[in-house]
Amino acid sequence: MGQFRDTLDFRALRFAVAFPLLLALGFVVCAQMLRNDLPNPVAVMWNSDGGTSFAPFGAYVAGGAALIVCCGWAAFLQSVPLSRPVIMRRVMMGLGLMVSLFITTVLAAGLVGQSGAADARESHVDPIVLAMGSGAALALGVVMMFAFKPDPRWTHEDDAALQAELQLLEDPDLASDTIRLWVHARSSVFIMIIVSALFPAALIAVAVPWLGALVAAAALVGAGFLFARVRADRGGLQVFAGGIVRVLAVPAVEIAAAAPAEVRAADYGGWGWRHHDDATAMLVSSGPAVVVRKLNGGRVALSAGTLASADKLAGILNRAAHRAQDEGQAQQPG
Repeated sequence: MGQFRDTLDFRALRFAVAFPLLLALGFVVCAQMLRNDLPNPVAVMWNSDGGTSFAPFGAYVAGGAALIVCCGWAAFLQSVPLSRPVIMRRVMMGLGLMVSLFITTVLAAGLVGQSGAADARESHVDPIVLAMGSGAALALGVVMMFAFKPDPRWTHEDDAALQAELQLLEDPDLASDTIRLWVHARSSVFIMIIVSALFPAALIAVAVPWLGALVAAAALVGAGFLFARVRADRGGLQVFAGGIVRVLAVPAVEIAAAAPAEVRAADYGGWGWRHHDDATAMLVSSGPAVVVRKLNGGRVALSAGTLASADKLAGILNRAAHRAQDEGQAQQPG
């Protein structure tokens, strides 16, 4: 229940529920004041000659009040959830006020136009009430859009943002010790995959569609492992094959050292995600890479795109490892 309450703006909810009810109540009271001057039954629809459809006074008033409440709630309640954008909540709050007042104006103009008439068939909607009420509904709705201030709430996202700012204040270099980069194989490799797999798959699909689709899917999966998204920060290193599947994760506390290097993919078992001897690698090609030595003696190798990005990535990992080790020593008693 507490989590549900945290998703709603109760200040807006109280107004959204109460305003249409009070407006409907005001309409009912005012209609009762005109009742002795109205014909029976009263007109509910008109044309140029006068009333065309009729209903008892009680049905007109009760139906009008219900219409005010239902339409008002339908618009107002869209501004209550905190998950909605602020602009949308403001617009819906103003639209709710506009709709409620406009419906009340139309209903009131219908009654005022019949006041003093002996027969509802000779009545018309009062144009002055309709024009003035409609203008007021439009103006007040626009004012409400600008005047309504959505209730601010402290959320989990705010907690995370505050924690990040506190960490940045404690360690000003933290902002620069973050890197996000994409690495991929050479374009000639993908051309080779297209020629050797996708073209044959298209020919196979003519005879056996499911087999052709299977070959094409296998080629796409293989090509996906020749893309990688690398993320390094204070927490350590993460590598995602195809940008989605996490294949490497090395916390900063487990890093002994990191160094840029020129590597050959064959030394680590080939392209893609490999586990070879004591090393785990995610290499999309031979060339610039970062080799990470872990405290347990293992190694991690990953492509870094260029020598400059390899140097930067290695420096960030080394600083992250030093920070993690310093914090670990500081937390030890004595």
